[in-house]
Amino acid sequence: MTNGLVIVSEEVCQQVVGRGDAFTAVEQVFAAMARGDAYNFPVIREAIGHADALYGFKSGFDRAGLALGLKSGGYWPGNADKGLTNHQSTVCLFDPDSGRLKALVGGNYLTALRTAAASSVSIAHLARRDAKVLGMVGAGHQSTFQLRAAAEQRAFEKVIAWNPHPEMLPKLGAVAAELGLPFQAVEREALGAEADVIITITSAFEPLLMADWIKPGAHIACMGTDTVGKQELDPALLATASLFTDEVAQSVNLGEAQHAIKSGLIVDADITPIGEVINGAHPGRRSADEITIFDGTGVGLQDLAIASVAADLAAKRGAATLVAL
Repeated sequence: MTNGLVIVSEEVCQQVVGRGDAFTAVEQVFAAMARGDAYNFPVIREAIGHADALYGFKSGFDRAGLALGLKSGGYWPGNADKGLTNHQSTVCLFDPDSGRLKALVGGNYLTALRTAAASSVSIAHLARRDAKVLGMVGAGHQSTFQLRAAAEQRAFEKVIAWNPHPEMLPKLGAVAAELGLPFQAVEREALGAEADVIITITSAFEPLLMADWIKPGAHIACMGTDTVGKQELDPALLATASLFTDEVAQSVNLGEAQHAIKSGLIVDADITPIGEVINGAHPGRRSADEITIFDGTGVGLQDLAIASVAADLAAKRGAATLVAL
């Protein structure tokens, strides 16, 4: 990266960073976390008492990738009425050798991209190779990123989907059509019975998929639960499946595992960092009938990794704004 402060706008991020870049960055940072070469700092996330907004910070340091910094932002539920994305964030990157601020990177597009990359990494390492049906639970802004990323990991032949607001499903169906995949809206129980891979990406506070609905051998990427109280899966499902996550501490405190932990159905040791699978320290899926779950809580190191890629690519291509400090 060049000297001076590099500023990378949302528009430039979309121009220079693709799904392949995101997949590699996220896979590498998960591996570094499992080796002990990267760690996240405690998350701050608070209701600010204004505009019904949640605001906070995610931060950490990756010694392997030399990424140090934080993502600042949150969720403004009224933004859609203003023509803005509800999720708003910016990533600040610092030079680990000096502490100097070296980059400000738009975080909205990159957050969507890295979240989809995390689920696609889990599919690559945990889903059955012969998976044919992709199930989508949720049809919001993030769902289209999830669908595009997942479709690159297996030779899916069909997409089935459910959303609490069915009128939003055609947007997801349009993406499936672009990918050449048949699309069908179904009820949740039917989705669980048919899907080989399921991605849940909602803001639910109650279980949307029950344990006895899920097809043997399915892989579930649970991507919506990132706050205390949120929930997408029946806790009994976590008790019978093989559990993987980005970071165990977040999984048990604010991820999908929080409910099964509180109910005494599982303990921390039942959850495996997916980085151990990537590094070859854990075999991952052990049988064709095993149900695997990836609890994607979203860690700050993912944001730093992909923001670092964006800053480097933008600077090399002359697309960034450079400010002398």
